[in-house]
Amino acid sequence: MNVAYVTTAHPVARFDDERESALAAWLGAGIEGTAVVWDDPRVDWSQFDAAVVRSVWDYVERRDEFVAWAHRVESATRLFNPASVLEWNTDKSYLRDIGVPTVPTHWARPGDELPGWAEFVVKPTVSAGARDTVRTADRAAARAHADRLLGEGRAVMVQPYMEAVEHEGELSMLYFGGEFSHAVRRHPMLTEVEITVDNRATLRDPDDDQFALAERVLAQVGRPLLYARVDVVRMPDGEPVLMELEATEPYLFLGYELAAPDLFARALADLL
Repeated sequence: MNVAYVTTAHPVARFDDERESALAAWLGAGIEGTAVVWDDPRVDWSQFDAAVVRSVWDYVERRDEFVAWAHRVESATRLFNPASVLEWNTDKSYLRDIGVPTVPTHWARPGDELPGWAEFVVKPTVSAGARDTVRTADRAAARAHADRLLGEGRAVMVQPYMEAVEHEGELSMLYFGGEFSHAVRRHPMLTEVEITVDNRATLRDPDDDQFALAERVLAQVGRPLLYARVDVVRMPDGEPVLMELEATEPYLFLGYELAAPDLFARALADLL
């Protein structure tokens, strides 16, 4: 089987330190993987038995083009995850009606009042890696950032900063082919003074209520997924809530669990 490992020519691809381990595991499962740039017009996608979206981290600047690409590729070969899932998942407005408890979210409109939270996280609904995201306790600054994004024609979401991220951490649960692989406690990405891209984490076991929430999230998708990362955090009362479902181009923390690359490869082989 010949499968495209879909990436980008953008410099952001340098953060993809999982490619080699994934491709080696694929080869062990009888799958020859080839790194291919998603927007390269010379690529004939029909020559591949499937295409797996991975480090396409520049799509946020051209989401409409990316979604159109996904549907075009899916007409030529199998695409993981499916184009319909990518279209749905690349705009965080899916959190409005995903049907599970989520971090409280205010969907901003020009001039409206922000909730009375102590700290705000303001970001566009189409974003990745904390891009164009601001954390601030200054209501005026939060409002100004929301207005700037709205003025650019972008949909905006405002959430309270979750203090649990600082002491318990955000838990990322990794699934391959619908089966749980491993989970990590991620380091905070937002600080008072800067935004960082940080894939450092600590392996940990989810609690039963976190498992239950993740299973509910995946059940809401209604389509088989090759990979998914369910990011959860606890509310002040201890309830686990969904921070985000990453089903487009998540970092998979393959280096944190010895069996993870092989589980990823086996899930791909099963779907093929």
